[in-house]
Order: sequence, then structure tokens, then C-alpha cells
Amino acid sequence: MQSPDNSPDTRGMGRGMLIVFWLLVMGILTWWFGSWEGQLLNPNQQPVSADTGQYREVILESNRQHHYVASGLINGEAVTFLLDTGATDVVIPAQLARRLQLQAGQAGRAMTANGLVTVYSTRLDNLQLGSIRLYDVAASINPGMSGDGVLLGMSALRNIEFSQRQGQLILRQPTDAR
Repeated sequence: MQSPDNSPDTRGMGRGMLIVFWLLVMGILTWWFGSWEGQLLNPNQQPVSADTGQYREVILESNRQHHYVASGLINGEAVTFLLDTGATDVVIPAQLARRLQLQAGQAGRAMTANGLVTVYSTRLDNLQLGSIRLYDVAASINPGMSGDGVLLGMSALRNIEFSQRQGQLILRQPTDAR
């Protein structure tokens, strides 16, 4: 359609460009706020590591709820750990255990914040948090646990020195530890 002065009508194209612009703005804002929210929950997505010669050291920042959440690896696969000194074992939700191809062993009972539950023993070939690596770690598979978060309990933490100060948790492993 042409306007009275014989120039092409570009209002339709202008509206389309405006819609595309706002969709891009909304997409970028959604991505940015999602990243920001993820950083608030897990401020240790790339844990800070140092090697002092005698120790491998990882420094974790607490999140807004004053929990220590960090990204790490189980058998080479990315996971998110919640450090829990009240958990006897490393505890893995059943759906994550399936993805990690962990074998469910002997059934047992465990007391959790949600009461008594049935869990299944398993072993982790290796577990990594920053530069700290642990091998042949006892773990439990909890079918009642939802989400993809892994409780990093004492079966792993007993092999690491740790101290807390000013919103940071410092984890240290002797360099000669396997």
C-alpha cells in the first residue's frame, strides 16, 4: 500500500521491528535476572582454589541464607553441593543418582529433617570441589529427596580440614592426600 505521496507505507515494518526489539530486551532481562538469582543461591559456581604447597585450599562464600553452596563434580559430572556437617554421608537425590549412573546398594534407614526415610548405600569413585579431590567416598541415595542438590556430608568432609570466619568457609586438604 502506498501513502498519498506515493512513498511505501513502512508502519507495519516499524511495528515488527519494535516487537522484535522488546522481545530481545525481555529475553536479555530474563537471562540476566536468572543468572543473578543463580549467583545469589550459589555464589561458588567456580570455587576459588589455591595450592599452598602443603595444602589444596578452597574458599567458599556463604549465600544469602548463610549456607555454603558450591558447584563441583561427582565422577566427572557437574553437581551442586550444599555443605551439611549434620549429614552422615554425601546424600544424592535418586533422579540425580540415575543420571550419574550410581548403583543403589543395601537399603538402610536414615533420620532426616523430614523424618525417617529409606536410603540406599553407594560409593562415589571421585568427588571434586575446586582443587580438592576425594576418592571412593561413601554416599547414600535418597529417593525422597527432590531437586538436583547434593548434601556434602561428613563421609566427605571428615577428610578435609575446615574453618569458618566472616562469611567464608575455608576447606583444606593436604597435598599428599589421595
